[in-house]
This record gives sequence, structure tokens and C-alpha cells, in this order.
Amino acid sequence: MKDLKTTKGTMGGLELSATLSITAKAKAMKAAGEDVLSLCAGEPDFDTPEHIKNAAIEALKRGETKYTPESGRPDLKEACAEKFVRENNVPSSAAQIVVAAGAKFSIFSAIAALCGPGDEVILGSPYWVSYPEMIKASGATPVIVPCSAENNYELDPEKLKAAVTSNTKLLILNSPSNPTGAVYRKETLEKIAKLAIERNFMVLSDEIYEKLTYEPDFPHISIASFSKEISDLTITVNGFSKAYSMTGWRLGYLTAPKWLTDRICALQSNTTSNPTTFAQFGAIAALKGDQAPVETMRQAFARRRDMIYGLMSDIPGVKCIRPQGAFYIFCDISSFGLNSWDFSGRLLSETKTAVIPGQPFGADGNIRLSYACSEQTIQKSVERIRGFCSKLK
Repeated sequence: MKDLKTTKGTMGGLELSATLSITAKAKAMKAAGEDVLSLCAGEPDFDTPEHIKNAAIEALKRGETKYTPESGRPDLKEACAEKFVRENNVPSSAAQIVVAAGAKFSIFSAIAALCGPGDEVILGSPYWVSYPEMIKASGATPVIVPCSAENNYELDPEKLKAAVTSNTKLLILNSPSNPTGAVYRKETLEKIAKLAIERNFMVLSDEIYEKLTYEPDFPHISIASFSKEISDLTITVNGFSKAYSMTGWRLGYLTAPKWLTDRICALQSNTTSNPTTFAQFGAIAALKGDQAPVETMRQAFARRRDMIYGLMSDIPGVKCIRPQGAFYIFCDISSFGLNSWDFSGRLLSETKTAVIPGQPFGADGNIRLSYACSEQTIQKSVERIRGFCSKLK
């Protein structure tokens, strides 16, 4: 007789998201009365702007509580397509848009609809923790290409070229990056686009942090904007969580060639159905309404970026690059002789300071710190980290 507890389904072997599990542990310790400071957050510490909340509230009051098409309301899809064309110079139409229950599901559904057993998906490391699990869930194989801090954690085009095989189906790019905060330079993206066209593989460009960039020399650029050839090979993913502080709303969207969005729509129709109906009205307000709150938040993150980079760079034994985007800083702590889990675990138990280990991002010997928190929390947390590191030395 089969053992029901040990035999696993196709997706039964996935790992729990390290970022969510560690954040939950820190929250539980704080709820128990411990003086925990957390630099784990993967979400802005700002409220959703009022005009967005009001649009959803009014929709709810009007009775906008029924199903919509599985890929989202037509007016929201039009707004998403217009946004891609206007802001990113990415060709798109409403027929190429799929709105989903979060950008995370947009990424998952795109990978699942495109990839399967025998396919290879290339990832530069460090990478977002969920990418490898999503690839494995599709039955495809992750192919990891290490990236270096010396090269701004950008994927080296020559290393990418060496990793491409006849089985390569997809490359995943994330700029601005979680966990490094790096923003890809135009010349790097152009070389990657050229290779994708030559070798005929798709590119999934995760651009969820696009509005949170801080350096004029490192603007956000969508790889699909370069030419029709690369646009026809690109899935561009975005969402509302980071730019509009709508993480709990669970709304993401993508644009891709219609042959692929048709597959994604079919998958979504049999899994989540449509994204929450009244939340979609908030999304329309986000895209079409006042953008001042986005800039206010971006400026606050820019100040915090400067603060945490300066403080962490001043700790003997710690190395980090200056993030150009998102709200994370990735720090090399390998000089202390501990792996990232041991470092993070001891830091939490001994100083009540929570950070994310680098190993789940494919970069052991590093830790990820989020500056989506107050300047006071940053100051106090880094003081604790400094004291901890001095004891290790």
C-alpha cells in the first residue's frame, strides 16, 4: 500500500519561501513581547494611497462583486497596455494583457504555460527565492549562472552565451533586482536581447520594482522596448504591490505575445479564475490617478538607501554594492566564517535583529537587508549588526 504522507505530487516538493518564513518568525517573536527589529520586509511600509482605496471601496459599494473575465476587466487591461506603451515603450494591446492575483502568480503562470520537462530556464544568481521553485514546479530545469558584485550583479552576456543550449526555453531577468537592488545597464540588456534573438529563447522580464530607482545613470529600461524581434520573445511582468504599496491587494499583470497569453488565460481560468473584482477598480485608479504618492515613497526610499549603505559599508568585514533600485541591500558577510543561515540565525537569537540569509537567493555568504522600514529602525538595527560583527571578529 502506498504511503500517502511521503509520496508527493508534481508540486509537492517545493520549498517554503525563505523570505516569508523568516519574516513570520520575526513577527511572532515581536508579538510575544521580544524587542525584535526586522529588516526582512518585502513590502513598502507605506499605506495604499487614498484615491486607490476609495476607488475599490466605491466599487464594492456599487456591488462590483461578480466574476470578471479570467484575464481581468477590459478597462483595466486597456490601462495596463497603455501603461506599457506610454512608460516602457513596450508594444502591447489589451489582448496581450493578463491580470492575475499578484505578480508572483503572473510569473508562475507564464513559466508553467511556456515550460515543461526537458526545458531549461536560465537564472542569474543571486535570484529571487521563488524563481527556482516555479521552474521546478513546471517540470523544467533551472540553470544557474553566477553573477558578481564587481559586475553590479548583472548577468554577464558571455557567461549567458555559454549556458545556452538547444534546450534553453527561457531566461528570467529581474531589474531592479530582489535581492541585490541592482539595475541592469542598457548595454548589458542590448547584448542579452541580441543573444535571445540569435538563439531563439524567451525572456521573462520581472519589472515589479521599476518605479523605485535612485540613480540617473541607472534608469529602468524594459528589454522588450529595443525592437519588435525581442518584444516578440519577451514576457514583461509588472504589478501594483511595490510602486503603489498594494501588496495585500494581490494584483499583478503581464504582457506577452498573444499565442502565449492565450495559454496563460487558459491556465488561469482553471486555477484562480479572475483577480478580485473590486480590487481591479483600485488598480485602474493606481494607473490613471495621481502619481505623487509614488514619488514621495521613492524619495523616502532613496534617503534610506543612502543611510543603510553608508552604515553597512562602514562595518569592518562587511562588503556591499550601492543599490540602484528596489528597497534591498545585499551584503557580503563571508569574512566572518559563517554561512548565511548561521549568521542570520545567530544575529536573530543574540541581538533580536532579523535579516534574510543569502543561500535561498543562490548566494550563500551574503545577507539581504530591507530598508522598507523607518530610519530609526535602520539606525538601531545596524548598530546591533555592528556589535554582533565585532564579536565575531
